[in-house]
Amino acid sequence: MRIDFPIIGAQRPRAWRSCAPSRYRYAKPNPMPTDDLTKPETPEAHSHWGKATSNPEEQFFLEGPHGRGVEFGRAFRIFRELIHGFRSLHFVGPCVTVFGSARFPAEHPYYALTRELGTRIALAKFTVMTGGGPGLMEAANRGAKDAKGVSVGCNIVLPQEQKPNRYLDKWVEFRYFFVRKLMLVKYSYGFVAAPGGFGTLDELFEVATLIQTGKIKNFPVVLLGIEYWSPLLEFLRKSPLINAAISQHDLDQMLVTDSPSEAVSFIQRCATDSFGLRYVRGRPRTFLFERGIY
Repeated sequence: MRIDFPIIGAQRPRAWRSCAPSRYRYAKPNPMPTDDLTKPETPEAHSHWGKATSNPEEQFFLEGPHGRGVEFGRAFRIFRELIHGFRSLHFVGPCVTVFGSARFPAEHPYYALTRELGTRIALAKFTVMTGGGPGLMEAANRGAKDAKGVSVGCNIVLPQEQKPNRYLDKWVEFRYFFVRKLMLVKYSYGFVAAPGGFGTLDELFEVATLIQTGKIKNFPVVLLGIEYWSPLLEFLRKSPLINAAISQHDLDQMLVTDSPSEAVSFIQRCATDSFGLRYVRGRPRTFLFERGIY
């Protein structure tokens, strides 16, 4: 996913207008197709997924300081988006977040691998959480529905008005990338990076940084696809590690595997043994206007 930063000195809009509130929508539970061979939308339909930002307000946001009233209004919208995200995802249960590219079609071997991963995560009684988009995000959500598990997506508002994939029990749409990334981390006891590009690398290294700096506990991190991730690990060993920018312990935190079964076993072992995960699903309170997953 790419964020276009504004050119310095670019002309600002003549008049600032407050944007419409971020949209949060919930998908009704989607039963799996009776014909399991039903294919998702074609890759061409998602060829521009996550490539740009079209809303002028977002570029305006990144231009630099603005008036006090403008900044206060924006801070309030960010706060409102945070609160709505917290309340919407409060009952999702313990999650495993799967990062991955939106550009791999259903025919790709990595799609099948990630779909199996989603199935095994659901069978382990974790909620599968993704970015809610197509490609490998869809594959993980689809695998969760294969096992009749819980499937959740945190989608991002994009210029092409892309719809979340159809294998979600619940999804929340965010305007700001940093709010979305917070939600992907907050509810998870493990993280899996399926093959992906800049967006996946951004999410992976943010999680690695949070663990390295002690901002979150040593939650398990899995790199799915030995052949795909080996060049990255080789670079980390030959440059950052040799120059003491990272430690061997940082690399040892990550499991690299081609086996979804091994990945989920690793996550289960860390979640139950290291953190003593024992979860009882809470009940929504109607007088607080709370809603469950379904």
